[in-house]
Amino acid sequence: MYYEDTDAGGVVYYANYLRYFERARTEFLLTQGIDVAAYHEKGYFFAVVHVDIQYKKPARLGDTIEVTTEVTEITNATISLKHRALKDENLLVESQVKLACIDNKGRPQRLPAEVKKLGK
Repeated sequence: MYYEDTDAGGVVYYANYLRYFERARTEFLLTQGIDVAAYHEKGYFFAVVHVDIQYKKPARLGDTIEVTTEVTEITNATISLKHRALKDENLLVESQVKLACIDNKGRPQRLPAEVKKLGK
């Protein structure tokens, strides 16, 4: 962990995990052939509509953590993913995130077929 990620006590600030999970989600989707920026250009936007997060143990200044991402549910217009932050295989933080597919006016729309395939 970097100094900028921590509070005065050298513990990772709780909100930073949301940033880590956002980055991990983008990287995960890229490895699955889903380029969020390219879909953005096509008029598909993925908005976070729900987050459930549990903090188990703190990460500290100098720690190296691993973030994992997996798809847990896909509907016609939403995708849910589980994120886990681990240090040496010990669970630090776990989160369930639901994204809704919306158009450029904020209205729900069906997920692109390629995204729906992630659930299979």
